[in-house]
Amino acid sequence: MITDIDAKLLEKIADLTGKPVGAFNIRKDSGCEARQSTENIQITNKEDKPGIDIRIKDGTRGEVCHIPVVITKSGLSEMVYNDFFIGDDCDVEIIAGCGIHNTGCNESRHDGVHAFYVGKNSRVRYAEKHYGELNEKGEGTNVMNPQTIVHLGENSTMQMDTVQIRGIDSTKRDTKIVCEAGSEIVITERLLTHGKQEAISEMEIVLNGEDAKGRVISRSVAQDQSEQLFYPRVVGNAACFGHVQCDSIIMGEAKIRAIPEIAANHPDAQLIHEAAIGKIAGDQLLKLETLGLTAEEAEDTILKGFLA
Repeated sequence: MITDIDAKLLEKIADLTGKPVGAFNIRKDSGCEARQSTENIQITNKEDKPGIDIRIKDGTRGEVCHIPVVITKSGLSEMVYNDFFIGDDCDVEIIAGCGIHNTGCNESRHDGVHAFYVGKNSRVRYAEKHYGELNEKGEGTNVMNPQTIVHLGENSTMQMDTVQIRGIDSTKRDTKIVCEAGSEIVITERLLTHGKQEAISEMEIVLNGEDAKGRVISRSVAQDQSEQLFYPRVVGNAACFGHVQCDSIIMGEAKIRAIPEIAANHPDAQLIHEAAIGKIAGDQLLKLETLGLTAEEAEDTILKGFLA
C-alpha cells in the first residue's frame, strides 16, 4: 500500500504523482510494492539474490521504465542488485532513485548495484535521485551507497543524471563505464551535503574503442561541516575524447577535495580535466539583495541555479 509518505518520496525522487505509465517496479522496505511489464520491457525477480532483471527488446523506442525505491522503516538495511539488458537500436528512458523517511533513531541504509549492458546503436537516458529525511527530533542516520556499472556497445549513447538532493548522512558513489567504438557517455552529477554529512564519489570511464567519447560534469555544494571527495578518472585506450569538469561551492566549515585524473594509453587520445572550488561571489549576493531578496534568499537562489 502506498501511503502519503511514500507518495511524497516518490514525487521527490522520480517525479511520480500517480501510477507510472509503462514498465515499472516500486520497491518498498525490501519488498516489491508494485510492478508492471510491457510487451517490450520485461521485469523479473532475480533468483539468486535480491533485485530484478530488466530486459528491453531490440528496437524498443519511446518507452520509460521507473524503478524507484522507498524506505520508511528505521534500522532497515538492504543490498540490491539490478541488471539492465538493453538491446540494439533502442531509445529508452530509465528513472531510478531512492528516498528514505527515517522515523526512528537507527541507521536506515540502501546499497544498490545497477549494471547496464547496452547493445549497439542504442540511446539510453538514466536519471537517479537520492533523498533522505529524519523524524522531527533529527535522530537516526540515512546511508546510501550506489554502484553503477555500464558496458556501452558500439555507436550507443548514454546520458546519466545523478542527483543527491538532501538528507543523506553518508554516501559512497562508485561508477564505472566502459565505452566501445563510436559510443558516448555523458555523466552529470549534482550533490548537496550539509551538517556533518560525508560524500565520496569515484568514477572511472574507460574509452576502449575508436571515436569513443566520455564527458563528466560534476557540480556540488558543501555546507556547514560536511566533507566531500571527488575522484573521477578517464582512461583513453584508443583515438578518443574525454573531458572531466568538477565545480564546487564551499560554505561554512566544509571541506572538499577534487582529484580528477586522466590517463592516455594511445597517442590519439585527447583527454582534458578541470576542477574549481570556491565560495559564492559577493557581487552575486549583492546584486540579488538589491532586487529585494534577503541574504538567505539570495544565497538559496544562487545555489539552486548552480545545481540546476
